[in-house]
Amino acid sequence: MVLASANAHELPNYGLKVGLTNYAAAYCTGLLLARRVLKKLEMDDEYQGNVEATGEDYSVEPAETRRPFRALLDVGLIRTTTGNRVFGALKGALDGGIDIPHSEKRFAGFNKDGKQLDAEVHRNYIYGGHVASYMRTLMEDEPEKYQTHFSDYIKAGVEPDNIEELYKKVHAAIRADPTPKKSEKQPLKEHKRYNLKKLTYDERKQKLIERLNALNAAAGGGDDDDDEEDDE
Repeated sequence: MVLASANAHELPNYGLKVGLTNYAAAYCTGLLLARRVLKKLEMDDEYQGNVEATGEDYSVEPAETRRPFRALLDVGLIRTTTGNRVFGALKGALDGGIDIPHSEKRFAGFNKDGKQLDAEVHRNYIYGGHVASYMRTLMEDEPEKYQTHFSDYIKAGVEPDNIEELYKKVHAAIRADPTPKKSEKQPLKEHKRYNLKKLTYDERKQKLIERLNALNAAAGGGDDDDDEEDDE
């Protein structure tokens, strides 16, 4: 049974219209899912989660009334490499207030040598700082490539300096109303039919009667003409 679902393609409803496949968007999707689940279970007021993403590891604390909603992460066939965006979705769900057993070793910013999570680096990924950094690099070194590679960002008015503020607004919008938005269904198109429509039994029976009547009428008309010739 599917309790709730969330998809990155829903993020334009919350103000994020570009970059729907990166780590920051995955975080937003995880946050959306968590808030949607808790709202459906009427636990969203008790478990606000980590309202401001700091990049630090976070686990929800049990409230006095009910225990937090627990979930298990199923990555499927995705490679569990450090910094994979599936762990961005995990972080979003954690900050959203869901209890998920996890380790910080796969979050973006985890240092294998130091064996600890660099919260500042992780925060940078959550707010799209890595994207902003790449945008600045292309703007300076390859402006033509920047124009083509980030054309959607340019059309949407998203610049390196306002990316973090954009994601903050998206997080706030998700928390304000995580309920699914109803999509307007387009009317079904009438497709041209190239094969004959299958008739029902009654339709076939009626068609046969009409053909027999037509044949009988034609045969009767021919007999009348012969009779008139005989009379003459």
